[in-house]
Amino acid sequence: MGTLRKSIDGHVAVITIQHPPANALSTQVLEDLSVCLDELAEDQLVRSIVIHGEGRFFSAGADIKEFTSLMDGSDYAGLADKGQQIFEKVESFPKPIIAAIHGAALGGGLELAMACHIRIAEGNAKLGLPELNLGIIPGFAGTQRLPKYVGTAKALEMIGTSEPISGKEAFEYGLVTILAEDEDQVLQKGKELAHKFAEKSPQTLAYVIELLNSGKVYSYEGSLKLEGKHFGEVFQSEDAKEGIQAFLEKRKPHFKGN
Repeated sequence: MGTLRKSIDGHVAVITIQHPPANALSTQVLEDLSVCLDELAEDQLVRSIVIHGEGRFFSAGADIKEFTSLMDGSDYAGLADKGQQIFEKVESFPKPIIAAIHGAALGGGLELAMACHIRIAEGNAKLGLPELNLGIIPGFAGTQRLPKYVGTAKALEMIGTSEPISGKEAFEYGLVTILAEDEDQVLQKGKELAHKFAEKSPQTLAYVIELLNSGKVYSYEGSLKLEGKHFGEVFQSEDAKEGIQAFLEKRKPHFKGN
């Protein structure tokens, strides 16, 4: 995958976006990301993932030059549909995905970060959806995910003015959950959190991710039933037996993923 680099340390995979100068999310980057996620879904050793960008930015947006090669509205709608599907794959991925943001996450870059389960950013990073400056609108579900984190009014302010907010402000609004001092600490904190996730039983994490997103599909009552179903299922696993036994023996559990 020419636009991405994948490395694995223990149970943690790090996906590095390598598309200079700004790590723009071209069609190739999106396709490479989709393939990479498919591979990691099948890799039983990998239990959590960190995504970050090489160079100065996490990702400074979509590939604007690529836009000029499209012919009509249906081409652009198709591009949006592809991006939405891939970012939905990120959000519903059964293993935790952490966005480690430095420099800037703008436009499609922020939309990718919002699809990740958790966002970590340095205080001076810039996060925003500046599409209206180009006379266009967000197309990779930015209008749907941003209000979930900052509220509808703040989302309109950010999109309508096209003005980015800092990582520190994003932390205060809840768009970012962990704040870091600089780029190195962003990646370090991302890996530390990923390793903590990797210590847990992978099936329990997969169920939790599914349940946290179940409101997109089920009613509240339906989500409760799904939670009860999975609650019963996990107790039949070897990991549950190990976890309970470790608790009784006052030791750290060693989950094997079964």
